[in-house]
Amino acid sequence: MADLPPPSLRLRLDIDALAHNWRTLDTMSRPARAGAAVKADCYGLGVSSCVPVLRDVGCRDFFVAHWSEVPAVLNHVPPEHLSVLHGPRSTEEAAYARSTGVRPVIDSLRQAKLWAESGGGACHLMVDTGINRLGLSPDELTDPAVQALDVQVIMSHLACADEDSAMNARQLERFRAALPLVRHAQASLANSAGVALGNDYHFDLTRPGLALYGGVPRPEFAGRIRQVASPEAAIIQTRRIGAGESVGYNATFTAPADMRIGVVSLGYADGILRSWSGAHFVHGQSRLSILGKVSMDMIVIGLSDAPDIGEGDWVELPYNLPDAAQQTALSQYELLTVLGQRLKH
Repeated sequence: MADLPPPSLRLRLDIDALAHNWRTLDTMSRPARAGAAVKADCYGLGVSSCVPVLRDVGCRDFFVAHWSEVPAVLNHVPPEHLSVLHGPRSTEEAAYARSTGVRPVIDSLRQAKLWAESGGGACHLMVDTGINRLGLSPDELTDPAVQALDVQVIMSHLACADEDSAMNARQLERFRAALPLVRHAQASLANSAGVALGNDYHFDLTRPGLALYGGVPRPEFAGRIRQVASPEAAIIQTRRIGAGESVGYNATFTAPADMRIGVVSLGYADGILRSWSGAHFVHGQSRLSILGKVSMDMIVIGLSDAPDIGEGDWVELPYNLPDAAQQTALSQYELLTVLGQRLKH
């Protein structure tokens, strides 16, 4: 088979920024250490690109959500460094955890019993302190099935850490009250935003995710967390349109004068949703406005400020996550995880 031609879109990753972000979060977490949430393909940026960087910079604790995510991460880290947040739902999943050596996070009494019946072993334990998703209620922690677990890390998850909410202190109090009820080696409560809440929330291990990949969930991170991902696309056609002509579906943009436009090979199939309409790309110092609606595979941009740009030239979509969230009304989490597979090569 012939070699595949070069792509016309790409996701540029600043791996130095990723390493910097982990170091920053690890320093802010001290005397605790920072782990890394690498679920959802490292929040959409790619396990094969991100996990080796995080491993080499010093991270030793990695978290995924699904068992299907385990093989890709195990290509880069030892199994005892990887944990599965959704826990064992079946004897098959428990057997898989034991055969691979990864650590399941026990999320319910049923999972605690299933893990013990399948042979037991080292695990983590999730306690619900108010978010009411996965996790055991504090009053379930004295159950014999829980008491029999070999708990390496007891953990919970903050619901409102990105806000100055009284909920944070309530969850911290509940977590502290739960700790004496279960034998455990270490404790973990803080996500990315929780790291910024201070030492009281750090315990032994923090579990940042969003901030690793350029997200800024609290003001304390401003100027300290660097942008990691930048979508780029090639111009696949330029053309001229006259005053009064429209662009794209539903003719939502009408040219006020004769103008030159370009078509880039990027669209909502790649995670650049229609909420980006009205934003701009950049080429050097030039801002190139998005004209009309975003299509599935194409976006039209104005080239008036870049008279020398032509077909085959590359443009970048500014992807500073806090700014992009304001522009699109998408959360910073969504901006990362919706990025499409065609961007990753």
